[in-house]
Amino acid sequence: MTIRNWLKFSSVTLLLGLLGAVITSFFVRADAYQEYMDPLNMWELTGTFLWFAALGLLYSVISQMGFFAYLTVHQFGKGFFGYFWKHAQIVIIAIVVFDLVYLRYTRADEPGSLFPYIVVAAVLFLYSLAVAYVKAKDTHPRAFLPAVFFMVVVTTLEWIPGLRTDDPATMMIMIVPLVACNTFQLLRLHHIVGFTNEEGEEVGMPNKAEEKAANQKNGAKSKKRK
Repeated sequence: MTIRNWLKFSSVTLLLGLLGAVITSFFVRADAYQEYMDPLNMWELTGTFLWFAALGLLYSVISQMGFFAYLTVHQFGKGFFGYFWKHAQIVIIAIVVFDLVYLRYTRADEPGSLFPYIVVAAVLFLYSLAVAYVKAKDTHPRAFLPAVFFMVVVTTLEWIPGLRTDDPATMMIMIVPLVACNTFQLLRLHHIVGFTNEEGEEVGMPNKAEEKAANQKNGAKSKKRK
């Protein structure tokens, strides 16, 4: 990935995080805006908007850090566990989904019904399956399990600060940008760096001969300008 592609990739991710947090705040924290609407206080209203925008940017940065950390962990896992890495991923996914229900329920001050906790874990898991399906369809079937692992495990780890508050509004304002950014990064990366399909063909990767010729051509143009 070139610096130019990375900057574009990162900028779009930041924008998604910002929009995700701000738009979500309109629904789950509408009261934060309403108190400055009557009478209208543009200064405070702008400050509130910028606060949620800043949160969105922060969550986007967390998402990007988690994504590139995952890429490292995934390569390490394949090298360390070998064939059993896929089994390890399944076990970790199961543990995280279980803890997303059990630990939150047992640590809540007033847990109430277990059903909402199950719904949160189920929605995240089903959404992860859908994203993984798209990833596998675009690239290779073997990408399905790592995609589920990333969307479930890494997203949950990134979401921990929000989960600890046990405040639905805070949790929503954090999870929406995280999911949006993680989904974009996962489904966009192979369009930038390329991938190897089921037939073993390299798709989207620059041909070395063509790349060398392009570099020589650019070098020749630079010399002429000098």
